[in-house]
Amino acid sequence: MKIFRSIALFLAASLAAALSTLGMAAAKVEPYPLDYFAVRAQMSGVELSPDGKYVAYQQILSKEGNPVIRIHKTEDLTNGKTEPMRTIGGDSMEVTGFSWVDETAMIVSFRAQVSNKIDGFNEGAYRGRLALYNVAKDKFSNMSDSTSKTGFSMELVNVLPHEQGKVLINLSESGEGKTSRSNYYKLDLKTLSKRLVLKGNRDVGGIRFDSHGNPRFAFSFDRAASEFIYLYRKPGAKSWDEIYRHPLSSFEEFDILAFDENNPSRLYVRAHNGADKAALWFFNVDTKSFGKKIFSHPVSEITRLRRHSNFWTNPDTVVGVGYFTDKSHIVYFNSEEAAIEEATYAQLEDIVPHASQPRMTSRSRDGQTLVVLNFGPRDPGSYYLLANGKFQYLGGRYPLLKNEDLAEVRYINYPARDGRNIPAYVTIPKGEPPFPLVVMPHGGPFVRETVTYDEWAQLLANNGYMVLQPQYRGSRGYGLDFYKSAFIERGQGGYKMQDDKDDGALYLVQQGLADRDRLGFFGWSYGGYAALIAAARPDNIYQCSIAGAAVTDNQLQVNFYRNDLRGSSRTEQIKFWDESISPIDQADKVNIPLLVVHGSIDQRVPPEHAKRYLKELDKHGIPYQYLELEGADHFYDTLYYRHKIKFFTKMIDFFKNDCGPGGL
Repeated sequence: MKIFRSIALFLAASLAAALSTLGMAAAKVEPYPLDYFAVRAQMSGVELSPDGKYVAYQQILSKEGNPVIRIHKTEDLTNGKTEPMRTIGGDSMEVTGFSWVDETAMIVSFRAQVSNKIDGFNEGAYRGRLALYNVAKDKFSNMSDSTSKTGFSMELVNVLPHEQGKVLINLSESGEGKTSRSNYYKLDLKTLSKRLVLKGNRDVGGIRFDSHGNPRFAFSFDRAASEFIYLYRKPGAKSWDEIYRHPLSSFEEFDILAFDENNPSRLYVRAHNGADKAALWFFNVDTKSFGKKIFSHPVSEITRLRRHSNFWTNPDTVVGVGYFTDKSHIVYFNSEEAAIEEATYAQLEDIVPHASQPRMTSRSRDGQTLVVLNFGPRDPGSYYLLANGKFQYLGGRYPLLKNEDLAEVRYINYPARDGRNIPAYVTIPKGEPPFPLVVMPHGGPFVRETVTYDEWAQLLANNGYMVLQPQYRGSRGYGLDFYKSAFIERGQGGYKMQDDKDDGALYLVQQGLADRDRLGFFGWSYGGYAALIAAARPDNIYQCSIAGAAVTDNQLQVNFYRNDLRGSSRTEQIKFWDESISPIDQADKVNIPLLVVHGSIDQRVPPEHAKRYLKELDKHGIPYQYLELEGADHFYDTLYYRHKIKFFTKMIDFFKNDCGPGGL
């Protein structure tokens, strides 16, 4: 079967047609224990050594445990031996990832929580470090510079596949009264000696390098002209060349994605170039002008480039471009790479149930050994190894969850009350409609949501709830008009953006798929903001609302970064918050059961938001429930098992027992 080869036609059919099979829906299943969803991924980051002789991955061995790295000889796995040759981890720090850097060495990243309090907005309680691990010697080497008299942080920028035993690092140095500055070095992994590649310049940022360690892209800012400046260097050049200016007043995007390895004068850029939707273009650095449009889609903006599956031999090769509608699609430019991927994926489809979005995540230098990840709505992630002529299952991210018990996800479109088309994803529980419904908008709000496996949606569906994830106006990826409609008249937070969410719920009711008397709301971050707005709307359509990590006071949040944002798009976003409804001003209007959830060390939306809002509820005698997650930050990778099991237990209990008369 051909996969990802042709451009999928945009599905504009009505929801009724899209869900026509619901009448034959599978029988409702018994919900899984909440532990099955609360545990962190048990396997992740599977990666081959460059020669393919070793396979390494992160694994969590217990509910409360931190990840360890397990390393196997590939030939042992193909011969049925499942015990790892090495298991490594941190005693006082948590493993967060690793990268093979040569045949027997990897760089391992660690982090530790160093404070029970945040230092301020976006100033978290975590610190990280890097270490070099030699598999053959079973030995760690400290990569820190003990002679430095200033504070610094080290970041792995690039593994250099053409220079075995060397990597590119960013060493950001700072000290009391000094501004942070990044310097880039080639680091010799045998001697741990450094050679300066590029000295930091506070006026030049966003520096990106090729696989040889040459600086290629960067940007600056012209304050007098109020323009972003895009800079480029051809290989061997000693200085930056200005190739493009982008005015602050423009909402359009210009993003350099890659260079053409066969033509140093040509770049791949993602840009609007006068159109509503961002497309993929060639850009000529000599003429400093756009060339051929390579690909565009009538509905979706492009999302990313597809790189060659063999990093060790073709690290700079672009083979295709991706876009997202119902799922992730790839359009290939390279027929040879397309044939290899299609053959691999066809083999996977014969083996794996619900194979929807498989991709090669790691490949040996000789190309003969592969790791393939299958990931989709009904597969939270399963890894497969192709080695020595055998194709075998390695393990899953969440092996306790069975594909057949997970819920189907459909991509739909529905009309908002003012006629605007709203895309959405619907997660459909087992059983027969009409279902109780939970509206679950994404955070941001000015981001793109691409739904594959969604833990929260699948948890709710497993407990009998249909889940609607509306791509309300202001969501990115659907063009400038759709994005700007969130603030072109005024800030639409709490106004038309909120209508979009309600209209989606009512549309599902009209289609006979959701129960009008069993509608609930749940969101996190901006989604939490929307949950507070939902709780205070007049003529409320919902029976209850759960607000997680919610922005409760628009001005409190905006004042953290008001003076740091530039550009028309950014200043309009400030204006958006200034003009939108602030939940704290509507606390006295809350008219449905409300659960507020917040992490105690949330750095993006500090806990002060929850404290101020609850004080307002108390002042007006509004009943509510509050759950604080001790030690939890804003982002999902800081929600550990102890946080998730506490939160999930409370959420399901709240929907079942406290969500209006009789529960949801």
